[in-house]
Amino acid sequence: MSNATVIDDVKERMAPSISVAAPTDKVILYDVWWETYEQLLANFDERSSPHFAYDEGALEIMILSARHEEPNHTIAVLVEVLAEEFGVNVRGLGSTTFKRPDLKKGFEPDSCFYVQNEKRIRGKKEIDLKIDPPPDLTIEIDITSPSLNKFPIYAAIGIPEIWRYKGGQVVFHKLAGETYTETDESMALPRVTSQIVTQFLAESQTLERLEWLRRVRAWARSVISDGG
Repeated sequence: MSNATVIDDVKERMAPSISVAAPTDKVILYDVWWETYEQLLANFDERSSPHFAYDEGALEIMILSARHEEPNHTIAVLVEVLAEEFGVNVRGLGSTTFKRPDLKKGFEPDSCFYVQNEKRIRGKKEIDLKIDPPPDLTIEIDITSPSLNKFPIYAAIGIPEIWRYKGGQVVFHKLAGETYTETDESMALPRVTSQIVTQFLAESQTLERLEWLRRVRAWARSVISDGG
């Protein structure tokens, strides 16, 4: 199904009063009811695309593309491999839908991981943010503009750390009060810096996958052997 067809499908499922001229892969709507957002989630429950984000009436609909999914998948693999090498238990929940109806906020991360709180949600089939912690680490791939600013959503829900990819660079953000500040080193994976993640992401574009994985593991083991 083409991007335009998916967007048209979304429009048909929404309230008749809402109309939009959609771009090829992303659209932001305003004054959308929470009930409409939940109905869209239900209607598209079996599809990997589109992704939805909702913030107090603002709704972003995003169609996934290869140039979005490749860095997303690569960073997710990087997290898993580094966690394994450092002996850190992680649970990846991909683009699971997270909602807080009381806050009128919801999102589907590009990727997300439970790290510090992995044990608390181990074995759970459903995550309820009213009683369960949010993901410890969220990956955000920002390819196109304009985008709905999801940081207020993440902050309200209490996500401690975001790795944001934009323009070939990965920047780490940590929650400080009600806002995010940039940080060089990951809280979820200490010793991992935004610079090394950016470097490995760039190398993944030119190296064969197995060679790339060997380099990632070699770096992690060198850090461990150096006592870093």
